Amino acid sequence: MFLLIKPTHQKQLHNLVQKISKVPKSIIVEDLASLIDQIREDIPEKKRISTGRYTIIKKLGQETYPRLEEVGVNLFEFAAGIYKEPEVDPFVRSFAVQLIAIYGLEIGKLNKTLAIFEEAASDDHWIVRECSSGLIRKLVKAFPTELSKWYLGLVKSKDPLQRRFVSESLRPVVENRWIHKDPDYALSIIKYLYKESEPYPRTSIGNNLSDWMRVDPERAWRIVEELATNGNKNSYWIAYRACRNLVKTKPVQVMELLGLDHYKYKTRIYHLKDYQ
Repeated sequence: MFLLIKPTHQKQLHNLVQKISKVPKSIIVEDLASLIDQIREDIPEKKRISTGRYTIIKKLGQETYPRLEEVGVNLFEFAAGIYKEPEVDPFVRSFAVQLIAIYGLEIGKLNKTLAIFEEAASDDHWIVRECSSGLIRKLVKAFPTELSKWYLGLVKSKDPLQRRFVSESLRPVVENRWIHKDPDYALSIIKYLYKESEPYPRTSIGNNLSDWMRVDPERAWRIVEELATNGNKNSYWIAYRACRNLVKTKPVQVMELLGLDHYKYKTRIYHLKDYQ
């Protein structure tokens, strides 16, 4: 059985936690970066495709959190202190966000946690943004009502990175499997982004709907039909992007809806005439 955090890693983690109050933060940060790299190196080659650093920081955070509690570390201050240092390795900063996400699961600590995630959503480093959009999903599942209200504020943000964060974190991926049975939860939020004009979040919204094509194809198709025909160029672009996978199996249906004689995604071009 594959074990991500091995006994040797556990020993390194124990030693790291024990010296937190005795050495400068810079040393702790260096040790964390080294530990993450070591765990990565010890993953069997065949497992590295499916098990990357995002998985490592998730698991390492789960292993570290109770150890920090045992030695009396102020978890929020410790994690926020690392996250707020922009020069620190982005995976170590993302590890700190994971600690903050776990902290937020405790009663009464959600508001402080969401304040960090709001910063992380528009962080300068793409790794921190990407990791954070996944790490918040445990909070969405635990506090759906509170997070829905928070998201409805973010969709109005002037920052396109924050708007993208909404779409990315609410994609119907494995971590969000619970929303497969309640698609209205996510779709009632991202619908406010269906006319998104900025390319970065707009692409994410198209990808989000492309995911829904696999989870709930009938509902997703109805949305795409509406976006493709409502007369808004940004909505049309999102509809086009949302069909990136459907075009592989239903090219005629896609191209007829979009009013095209060909559909291009990356290097592949589908020509309508080839299917008539």
